[in-house]
Amino acid sequence: MSRPSPDFTLPSTEGEITLSALRPQVVVLYFYPRDDTPGCTLEAQDFNRLKPEFDAAGVRVIGISKDSLAAHEKFCDKHGLGITLASDTGTVAEDYGVWVEKNMYGKKSMGIERATFLIDGSGEIVRDWRKVKVAGHAEEVLAAARGL
Repeated sequence: MSRPSPDFTLPSTEGEITLSALRPQVVVLYFYPRDDTPGCTLEAQDFNRLKPEFDAAGVRVIGISKDSLAAHEKFCDKHGLGITLASDTGTVAEDYGVWVEKNMYGKKSMGIERATFLIDGSGEIVRDWRKVKVAGHAEEVLAAARGL
């Protein structure tokens, strides 16, 4: 069942980006914990590798984390990324329900749960993936996006 996507305006590697202003384009929002960590780097590289195919399908891919814009730019430069990365300076992760308590080695902290949302041209979330496993994920998202 689809539901409206929470709107936002965030600083990004492509300048300020407002989700509702992208309509009627299909948008993939993927939330990830941190720039330049092993799983997050692989996920970004996978989306970047498939960017020409997302572009050909008319789908905009945006990665979101709590990292600063400067950290995003450094991450993109280091790994040659051409995808858009946005800096969640507010409550976007909370609005999408991915700001969660994590437990690592017995230490509890708040952080972003790796998740992806597929948003159709009318701004409805038509599919989401929670607690994402990176391997094969970008391909699965691309296949779903092509089906819209």
